[in-house]
Amino acid sequence: MSRKPVIITCALTGVLAKKEQCPAIPYSPVEIAEEARRAYEAGAAVVHIHARTPEGGPSWESAVFGDIKAEIRKRCPVILNFSSGGIGLPIQERTRHITDHRPEIAALNMGSMNYAIYSRKNKAFYHDYVFANPFKDIQYCLERIEEAGAKPELECFDVGHVGNALPFVDMGLLKTPAHFSLILGVLGGISTRAGNLACMAANLPEGSHWEVIGIGRDQWRLLEEALDLGGDLRVGLEDNFYLPNGEMAASNGDLVRVAVQLVEARALKPASVDEARAILGVS
Repeated sequence: MSRKPVIITCALTGVLAKKEQCPAIPYSPVEIAEEARRAYEAGAAVVHIHARTPEGGPSWESAVFGDIKAEIRKRCPVILNFSSGGIGLPIQERTRHITDHRPEIAALNMGSMNYAIYSRKNKAFYHDYVFANPFKDIQYCLERIEEAGAKPELECFDVGHVGNALPFVDMGLLKTPAHFSLILGVLGGISTRAGNLACMAANLPEGSHWEVIGIGRDQWRLLEEALDLGGDLRVGLEDNFYLPNGEMAASNGDLVRVAVQLVEARALKPASVDEARAILGVS
């Protein structure tokens, strides 16, 4: 049987990176929507959305997500994936925008972990947090995603997070086939070392759909591994600023174009929006 089209997701902005680090990082709803358009025109079928304040900090204001959705819809028909991630905020505040604005997909974190950035140069930790996602919060988030009529995207930063989905399948709160994102390269989670992606993929429930999220410059190797293993791809300025040649990307579209090249080099096809909707089972 021939391989299904490969879904390319683009994570447009994230919550931590600033324009001082990468000038293309978008803050405002209009900037985020323009980046969504660039990603869509380059070949992305899905965009992953965080909201920002005008100064570039993270925002969980429902109205800001509503403005982002409206601005994107003026520009392109790409599938919207809203984040529910956040450190130090109650889960109720991290999900209100999902029930208010009903994206096609909503991401949730499937386990707790230390979350930090370490500087080898300065021998110091930055953004040193405990990212708490107890089962009760995961359940609440799944219930709100169901209420919104969205597809859950299960974000797993380590192998144990994959197994955390099983009780919710047993409870009937998580419908199968489930949609997983396997995230490698965050300090506190599983590393980008060769073989780790295959290990995570081997632990998925049978029939699951999955994509890889590689943090940092090892992303490009991980995309190749994911294609070899039958997975889909995520790129974007949230995860990595740099093209394979070491140049900083001028837009999210630059990163998507490289992902498309990797897909087509294997005689595979990037999924259109309509094909991605059918594969993921979203309307």
